[in-house]
Amino acid sequence: MDNSEKCPQATGRPDVYGQVIDDQTRCVHYGTAQDIVAIKFKCCGRYFPCHRCHDAEANHPARTWARDERDVPAILCGVCRREITIAQYMSVSTCPMCGAEFNERCALHYDLYFDVD
Repeated sequence: MDNSEKCPQATGRPDVYGQVIDDQTRCVHYGTAQDIVAIKFKCCGRYFPCHRCHDAEANHPARTWARDERDVPAILCGVCRREITIAQYMSVSTCPMCGAEFNERCALHYDLYFDVD
């Protein structure tokens, strides 16, 4: 049985899966004012607010994005609902589209989402 909640999106915008608590993609695990991104997981192509949400819902292990895939739009800003590439996300501290501030501490978890070696 799938007990996850899906964050409602405007038409044409990706859905966000997991234990979301608001419409800016915050979840029960990370809910500060700057926790406003969702990451598309390479393994399933679904957006989740964090690795814990993915682990709780998915019936498969997470896979990381390879270095040569950094041009893939796999980050969703919870404020403006626009997708940005992995490379853009890793090089900024605010959304390049709307200027919303991202949580810089998310960089501590890059290895859970992206090949960083």
